[in-house]
This record gives sequence, structure tokens and C-alpha cells, in this order.
Amino acid sequence: MGVRGELYTTQVVLDNRTYFFNVKENRTGDVFLQVVESKSKNGEDFDRHAIVIFAEEMQKFCKGFENSLAFIEKNQKEQKKKAAEKKASKSSKSGDASGRKKIMKKKSTEDDRKLEDDGIKRSGKIHVVSKRTTKE
Repeated sequence: MGVRGELYTTQVVLDNRTYFFNVKENRTGDVFLQVVESKSKNGEDFDRHAIVIFAEEMQKFCKGFENSLAFIEKNQKEQKKKAAEKKASKSSKSGDASGRKKIMKKKSTEDDRKLEDDGIKRSGKIHVVSKRTTKE
């Protein structure tokens, strides 16, 4: 038996969290699984949370865990399906079945025609014209 009754331990390292799965035995000989989440707060301190599942309750725990995973997988499939349907309906509403966007041209107004005649080339971006006069 290892330190503090540890029989087996493994860890899963993610971006800012680490999960420890520790199989332990207490003084009375009961075997249990301890799941510890260790999360880095600011690079120095760690926030730790643990749950304990005893061997007698492991089957019920695993069944609940499996049901939760099945729900998550089903929910993700439904979310993807809804997103695809939404995208398809959006493209059909725009009138183009291929999903490409239509480009609409703006009709020129009288103000636009006045701006075009001032001799300044415009690309659609904001242009700053200097009011400074050059010294001759």
C-alpha cells in the first residue's frame, strides 16, 4: 500500500485543470475512488475539489455517468443538426440555394454624385484631406 492508502493513481492534464483518479483503501479496508480536480488560480495557488465513491456504490455511479455521457452526445448531435437546418433555411431565405451571399449595389443619390465630382478618389474608407496650404 502506498502513501495515505493509495493503491493506484493516474492523472489527466488539461489546459488549466488537472484531474487525479486515486484508488485508495481506508483503515477499515474499504476501497474507494477519489476524484480530485486541481485548478490553477493565478499560476501560484491551486483550487482543489474532491469527490469520493466507495466500491459498493461504483456500479450506480458508473451507470449515472454513462447516462450523462449519452445525454451529452445526443444533445451535441441535436445541436449540430439544428445549426445545419438554420444555416440551410437562412440560405434558402436569401434566395440562393448554393448558400452564397448576394451582393446588392446601392443606388446613387444626388449627394453621392456631388461627392464624385470633387476630384478626390474614394475607396470606401475614411479619407482625411489636409487643409494646410504649402508655403511657396
